[in-house]
Amino acid sequence: MLFNSLTFLLFFFIVLAIHRLPLPWTAKKANLLIASYLFYAAWNPPFVILIWISTIVDWFAARGLARATKSTTRKLLLFVSLAVNLGLLGYFKYGAFLLDNFTALIQELGVSYQPPEPNIILPVGISFYTFQTLSYTIDVYRRKLRPGASFLDFALFVTFFPQLVAGPIVRAAYFLPQCLEPRQATRDQLGWGFSLLTLGLFQKVVLADRLMAPVADYVYAQPARAGFVDAWLGTLAFSDQIFFDFAGYSTCAIGIALCLGFAIPDNFRVPYAAIGFSDFWRRWHISLSSWLRDYLYIPLGGNRKGSARTYINLMATMVLGGLWHGASWGFVAWGGLHGCYLGAERFLRGRLGGRAWKQSGIMAVALAVVTFVLVCIAWVFFRAPDFQTAFVLLQTMLAGGPDQLVMGRFQIASVAVVTLWLLVGGWLMREISLEVAWQKLPGWARSTVLAVLLIALALSSGDSRAFIYFQF
Repeated sequence: MLFNSLTFLLFFFIVLAIHRLPLPWTAKKANLLIASYLFYAAWNPPFVILIWISTIVDWFAARGLARATKSTTRKLLLFVSLAVNLGLLGYFKYGAFLLDNFTALIQELGVSYQPPEPNIILPVGISFYTFQTLSYTIDVYRRKLRPGASFLDFALFVTFFPQLVAGPIVRAAYFLPQCLEPRQATRDQLGWGFSLLTLGLFQKVVLADRLMAPVADYVYAQPARAGFVDAWLGTLAFSDQIFFDFAGYSTCAIGIALCLGFAIPDNFRVPYAAIGFSDFWRRWHISLSSWLRDYLYIPLGGNRKGSARTYINLMATMVLGGLWHGASWGFVAWGGLHGCYLGAERFLRGRLGGRAWKQSGIMAVALAVVTFVLVCIAWVFFRAPDFQTAFVLLQTMLAGGPDQLVMGRFQIASVAVVTLWLLVGGWLMREISLEVAWQKLPGWARSTVLAVLLIALALSSGDSRAFIYFQF
């Protein structure tokens, strides 16, 4: 069930209508939980069982952790949670990938081996809800969080449908307290929630699918024919597409949750206006980058065990972050490249000092442009179906070549205008939230913007593509 479908809009309005009835708070939460299971079951009903397994295991593991006093018992309970959750994630997401690479390695050694096709179907959103439930168990293990008192609340935390399949990855300490008291959106919250839903759908349907996706698909399908301009247009188009696609989902999720009276943290803060790569990861997919920092980078030692270990920890975190996105060496390369970026930035900061990393003026603009260009180069590995395609396009982007693809003026203008708008608009919005900027507009301007967005959505003839991050 896609946000950008009439089926979902009907589903959401029914859920919202029930939620606003004068029912007991427990009944309203039950309504949201049932709706969340129905929402997920719309893709593949049997995979709801996987969510039930994670929910039940982590519920009992956390309660056992809170009661246990022996270190060995607590470690065993944490191991059970990690083994079950990561085991399910590993089998469904990486099973075929590991088997293919094992087969290739064996054949390289001269052994004739061809295993049967595993035919493993990837459950939508498994990476997101797995990380969400794991953060709960780990926080209880660290004594940073007490286990919830209500199984209903915890089950709703795991499966809350607005952010279930593509985030943001919400922490239990943020969500569970919201389940304690009845929540119903005020008139202002409903207005802002529906505005966010409209904006998110516009980002997805019009900007990502209608304008950017065709250009990126065209170029990446014919890398050998792409010239310098073609290659950069295709890569810029994908850079814009993946931002509007994923930020569009997050914006919809935040808006839908707000209409139900729940708050979900921001997942994007104008990432293409970042000054440096540490800043980029504070602005891009914030819920994942903060998760990797708190549950992987810091436990590995962070920057507390010397320079060499810090670089290793950075690289390990980013490579695993890349692999989180999918079972592909392209994602590993993308994550590894960002690890190199972060390592190089740290090295330069240490050698050049603060003078070279000013946060204002011409230097800041130059650094922001360099950051954006290098982020776009990394996106090539993320988008390309294989390394050959990636290397062909990268060579063309860096060394040039004759343009052989026929690009329409509308496509070229669309990519140029949207990219410029993202960069300039993001720069102007670096220090201000979207909600604050929206509230500063006069009422007539807000109404006009919403009307334009709705008309554009109505006129769009997009193909209702699934959100890109559904595959992760």
